[in-house]
Amino acid sequence: MELIGLEKVHDGKYLKNYELTYLNKAGREKKYEIVSRKELRSREDLGRRVSGVSIVACKEDKMLLLKEFRMGINKEIYNLCAGMLEDGETMEECIRRELYEETGLSAKKIECILPPSYSAVAISDIKTNIAFVEVEGELADHTSENEKIRPAFYSAKELWHMIQTEEFSSRSQLAAYHFIMMHAKQEKEET
Repeated sequence: MELIGLEKVHDGKYLKNYELTYLNKAGREKKYEIVSRKELRSREDLGRRVSGVSIVACKEDKMLLLKEFRMGINKEIYNLCAGMLEDGETMEECIRRELYEETGLSAKKIECILPPSYSAVAISDIKTNIAFVEVEGELADHTSENEKIRPAFYSAKELWHMIQTEEFSSRSQLAAYHFIMMHAKQEKEET
C-alpha cells in the first residue's frame, strides 16, 4: 500500500475531513476517507501529533467513570474523563484541567502516562495519551452548557455488573475490565 495523495475535503471547526489516495497491492488507486483534529499538510503529518488524553482515575478502591451524552451516537454512555490538549499546555496540565472541568476533582498523583496511541484507526489519525491518576476532592459540575456529564465512582463489583448491562466507550470498558481483574486478583491473594 502506498499513499500517493492527500486532499482536505471539508474544514470543520473541530474536525477536518481528508480523502487519501492509495495505490493498493494490485497497483490500482483506492480512495479512503478520514477525519483529523489537526491540519494535515503532507503524509508525514498523519498521526504525528498528540490531540489529548483519556484519564483512568481512581480514588481509594473505586474507579471514576463519566455517564455522558455523546452527540455522535445520540445517547449516554460510560466513558473516561478525557479532553483535548490546548496550545502550549503540557500533558500534566491537560490532565489536571480536564479532571477539574469534567468532575471537579484534582489529581493527587499522576501514576503513569502511557505513550500516545491511536483512538480510532479505521476512520482517523487522532492520537492520545492514556493517563492513570489517583484523584482527590469532591465531585462537582464545571462543564459547559454543551456537555451533559455525570461523574461517579464505582467499585469492582458494581463495574462487573455494569460492563454486562450498560454501554461503554471501548477504552472505558477495557479500563473497567482491567480494574475488576486487578481487584479480583488482590482479593484472591488476601484469602
